[in-house]
Amino acid sequence: MANRSKNVLGTELKACCLDPVTGFYRDGMCSSSPQDPGEHTLCAIVTDDFLEYTAELGNDLITPAPAFGYPGLKAGDRWCICVSRWVEAMRVGCAPQVDLEATHVSVLNHVDLDILKRYAHVEGLTGN
Repeated sequence: MANRSKNVLGTELKACCLDPVTGFYRDGMCSSSPQDPGEHTLCAIVTDDFLEYTAELGNDLITPAPAFGYPGLKAGDRWCICVSRWVEAMRVGCAPQVDLEATHVSVLNHVDLDILKRYAHVEGLTGN
C-alpha cells in the first residue's frame, strides 16, 4: 500500500532515513499513529548538542543497543524524534534542523510552520 500521509508542506510524506532505519514502526517514516504516544513525527538532522541535551534528559540516542538493532546516532544522522523534545530543545537553543518533506503534518498541531521553516534543512548546508 502506498504511503498517503502528508508532510508539513502539504505534500506526500517522504522517508526520513533508512540507514539507520527510523520511525516508530522502523519503516523510515515519521508517521503519526495512536500507538505512538511520544509522537515521533519530526524528521531531525541531529547534532552533537541535541544528542547531548536529550541524553541529559534521559533519552540516550548515542549509545548503540545491538540487541534491538539500534546502532546509536551521531551528528548528521536523520531520525524521527518526538515533537515535544524538539520544542524543548528549541527553547534552550539546541534544536536540530528539520527535513520538512519528511516531517508529518501533525507536527503543525504543536509548532507553527514559520518556525519549522527557520530550522529547515537545506542539502549541503550545516547549522540552523
